[in-house]
Amino acid sequence: MKTKLSHIQFNVRPDGVPFYRDLFGFLGWQPVPDDEGTVGVEGPAGESLWFLGIAADTANHYDGCGMNHVAIGAESVADVDAVADFLRQRAIGALFETPHHRPDFTATEDETYYQVMFESPDRILFEVVYAGPKAA
Repeated sequence: MKTKLSHIQFNVRPDGVPFYRDLFGFLGWQPVPDDEGTVGVEGPAGESLWFLGIAADTANHYDGCGMNHVAIGAESVADVDAVADFLRQRAIGALFETPHHRPDFTATEDETYYQVMFESPDRILFEVVYAGPKAA
């Protein structure tokens, strides 16, 4: 059997829907036909993420049972820094003293793992990360 990731649906508050449209537009994901209360975006391998403005008023905590975070791969350290700037412009704080390099996540000294982590308005934990060769 051969499978691949198809899609993931997130239920979010209706007033948070524009944040996901802006974020994933900035990250270069392609919009999928949606409506005012739904955002659909498609990644480079055809996988899609859906953000539906239908969440019930219940608490969400990324350290609880279930998914911890969504990681989006970037092509460079500069791209991660651009995301950090995007977040700052929207008054969304980076978490865990990021952006920063994580040498504990690399196999050799020639590699880097550089990340920014943040919570969406719905407390979904996201990471944007560059993992690869250090810049010369």
